[in-house]
Amino acid sequence: MKKLHVAVLFGGRSGEHEVSLMSARSVLSVLDPAKYDVTQIGITHKGQWLTGEDVIGKFEQNKLDALQHFVLSPDPSDASRFGAQAIDVFFPVLHGTFGEDGTIQGLFELADVAYVGAGVVGSSVGMDKGVFKDVMIANNIPVVDTMVVLRSEVEKDLRAVIERAEKMSGYPFFTKPANLGSSVGVTRCSNRSDLQEGLLEAASFDRRILLQKGITNAREIEVSVLGNENPVASVPGEVLPSREFYSYESKYVDGTSGLVIPASLPKDVAAKICDYAVRAYQVIDCAGMARVDFFVEQETNRIYLNELNTLPGFTKISMYPKLWGASGLPYNELVDRLIELAMQRKAERDRTSHTYRSQG
Repeated sequence: MKKLHVAVLFGGRSGEHEVSLMSARSVLSVLDPAKYDVTQIGITHKGQWLTGEDVIGKFEQNKLDALQHFVLSPDPSDASRFGAQAIDVFFPVLHGTFGEDGTIQGLFELADVAYVGAGVVGSSVGMDKGVFKDVMIANNIPVVDTMVVLRSEVEKDLRAVIERAEKMSGYPFFTKPANLGSSVGVTRCSNRSDLQEGLLEAASFDRRILLQKGITNAREIEVSVLGNENPVASVPGEVLPSREFYSYESKYVDGTSGLVIPASLPKDVAAKICDYAVRAYQVIDCAGMARVDFFVEQETNRIYLNELNTLPGFTKISMYPKLWGASGLPYNELVDRLIELAMQRKAERDRTSHTYRSQG
């Protein structure tokens, strides 16, 4: 069989740039050279696209001078846009802004290329936590009480924003950028002083800020979903945070949080969580993959869907691949499957007509 030419993209203009490098190194390590020719494309903090030899290593060492610029033209008729060898599928390992928010997916669509993961709509809705929660409410999927405020509101009258939050719920709150992940910019707020600091911290990362009611004695349960039109869920897993919540540091720096896979849950609760995960995936038109995160009240087993990540952390110790490993799909086969799903989605997209001739 002809080898597929896969372009792996990583880095990016996001607060999750460094996480992306970790995920990309893991993906690159399992791309079988008997199956794939691989091009590495790194995107700098400033948005430059660079390629060449061992791009991931040069990005990690900040030695970018030897790399060449790469341009992905939105013109699908430009035969020279990939150089000598055409690229069959793009594998974005880009977390956060400009990576999983629908922007690069729009470029892929314009360029008419196959790519791993959700499309424009699934990516953008999954990324914006405020819009995502509104869609969940419209589809009778339970979520935690939240409100969205604008950075301009925080800057204009911080006190008024705090008073609105306190009318919604008592403390604690979580403040977070509406369009970021990996717990970047997230603060647990136990009082007014915390809330003020949390709002300002989140506002430095996004113009839309989410204030979310804290659920006391909540378990953090996560499910991995895989597929296009017929997605399936993994076994649920539980995060045991080493800090007040599952922070960036506990995920990627000190690695002290525990993971219990599968989570110890009553069968009906586990089944309901998996059902909600697949439904959420489908209603936002997700594709390829997503990790869906839940809170479960310890006393009542009441379930709240927290968020859906369309390009979750993808290191070999990240929750998304670990859940599939526990469900019988090892990391290297998971990467192969995601590439297959990208090619299938491109074939389905190619069936769509973009011309119309009047019958009159």
